[in-house]
Amino acid sequence: MVLGSFEAFLQIFEWVFEAIGTTIIIYGGLRAVLQIVFQEISKKSYNLEEIRKELTNKILFGLEFYIIVAIFGTMRNPSRDDLIILGVIVLIRTVLGYFLSKEIKEYKFD
Repeated sequence: MVLGSFEAFLQIFEWVFEAIGTTIIIYGGLRAVLQIVFQEISKKSYNLEEIRKELTNKILFGLEFYIIVAIFGTMRNPSRDDLIILGVIVLIRTVLGYFLSKEIKEYKFD
């Protein structure tokens, strides 16, 4: 009974954190698109690298929530397959984070 409550508790947090991560990534994408569109409509010059940097930061932050979701899922059902999936997710997130951070550092900001 207690175990079932704990699993339900973790399931709720998985949904919440997955929704938060998805919302952050979608928000970042929409914000970047809207910034570019409004800058184009108003014929103002804009710094595409700054918009890209903000989008990249939102993507990285959203991916952090997906790692939390994977950890909660593994805590609910700790099989070997789930541990392997968690490891792969963390590895992918680490590689993405490394290359996105490297890309951000390559841009020169005023």
